[in-house]
Amino acid sequence: MSEQRCGSWVEHFPDNLRWTNATQIVKGMAPWAAVSLAEIDLMGERMKARARAGEDNDKIWHEEWTGLAARVEKIADEAAAKGHQITAGNNYMRAGNYYYSGERFVPPGEEKLRWYRKALRCYHAAFERLYPQIEKVDVPYENGALAGYFLKAPNAEPKARTVVLFNGMDNCKEMSVIFAGLELAKRGIHTLAIDGPGQGESLRLRNFHSRPDYEVAGTAAYDYISKRPEVDPKRVVVMGYSFGGYLAPRVVAFEKRYAGCVAFGAMQWDLHGWQAEIKRLLATDPKTSFSSTFQFRWVLGAPDNDTALEWAKKFTLEGISQNITCPFLVLHGENDRIVPLHEAKTLYERVGSKNKHLKIFTIEEGGSEHCQVDHRQKGVDYIGDWILDNI
Repeated sequence: MSEQRCGSWVEHFPDNLRWTNATQIVKGMAPWAAVSLAEIDLMGERMKARARAGEDNDKIWHEEWTGLAARVEKIADEAAAKGHQITAGNNYMRAGNYYYSGERFVPPGEEKLRWYRKALRCYHAAFERLYPQIEKVDVPYENGALAGYFLKAPNAEPKARTVVLFNGMDNCKEMSVIFAGLELAKRGIHTLAIDGPGQGESLRLRNFHSRPDYEVAGTAAYDYISKRPEVDPKRVVVMGYSFGGYLAPRVVAFEKRYAGCVAFGAMQWDLHGWQAEIKRLLATDPKTSFSSTFQFRWVLGAPDNDTALEWAKKFTLEGISQNITCPFLVLHGENDRIVPLHEAKTLYERVGSKNKHLKIFTIEEGGSEHCQVDHRQKGVDYIGDWILDNI
C-alpha cells in the first residue's frame, strides 16, 4: 500500500478517526453542491481549538455542526421569504446535511429527534426547490411502511433499469438520492433510495430496527418497485453501501428476482468480531473508533451493548454468499479505515455468481477511502457504467 496521507482534506482530524470519518461523509457530498468545503474548513479550525482547550468531543461536534446548520438555514429562510427559491434551496440542502451530521453523536431520545426533524425539514425544502422530480414514497413493510424517494430518470426507456439503494449505518436516503440517484438518472436508470429497517427516517420516526434477515426488507422493496409502470421488473439491481455492503448481498442470496447487486464498500464478514473490536477501541480511546457507544445497539433495537454484541452473531454471510448467482460488483478502497480490504476480497471470493467483479480504488487514482468518500464521483461513475454493461 502507498504511504498514507496525514492532515490533508481527507484526514481532517489526523488524531481523531471518529471526527475524520464523520467529516469525510459530509465532504463526500461536495460534488453535488450539497455542502461547502470552505464552511467545513472554518468550522474544523474552531473544533480543533476547542478540543485543544479540553472540551468534550461530542459536545464540540454537536454544537459546531448544528450551529453552522442553523446559520445556513437562516440564510435559506430569508432567501425563501424574498422569493429567491434556488438560493433558498441551495442553502437548505447544506443545512440539512449539517444538521444530520450534528445529530450523529447525540444519544437516542427527544433531543436527537429534534435535530433530525430539523434536518428533514431542510432536506424537504431543498428538494422541493431544486429537485421537484424526487418523489417521496412509502414502501409497504410489515405493519407499516419504509420511507423512501423515487427518482425517475429523464429520457429513460419506457420500462427502464432501476436501482434499489439501501444506506449504511450512519447515512440516510437524502444523501443517497443526491450522490447516487442523480448520477444514475443521467444514465437512464431510476432509483429507489430507501431508509430500510435501522436507517434514517424508518428508524427514527417509524421505529423499524435492523435485522439479520434483511432479505425481508429487500423483498418488500422489490414488490413495491416492480409494480411501478416505469420500471422493468427484470432489470432491478439492489445496492448497499457501508453497512449496506452486508445488507445488499444478503438480499440477493434469497430474493432471486433482483437482476444484480452492488456492494459499495463491502461489509465485515464477521460482524460480531467487528463490533467487538469497536467496543474495545471505544473503551480504550473513543477517538480511535469511527462509531459511538450507542449506535449499533440503537440500530438493532437492543437493550444494551452486550446484547447487541450477541445479536451481531446473527448478521453473517457464512454459508449464504455462495447462493448469490446474479451479476455482482464489489467496490472497496485500499485505504478504507472502517472495513479492512481483506473483507471485500473475502466477499468477492465466496460469492457464487459466475459474473462477479472486484474493483479496488488506490490512493493514487482516488476513491481509496471508505465507500470512496474521498472521490465519490469516481465510485458512482464506476457503478453506473457497470450496471449499463451488465444488467
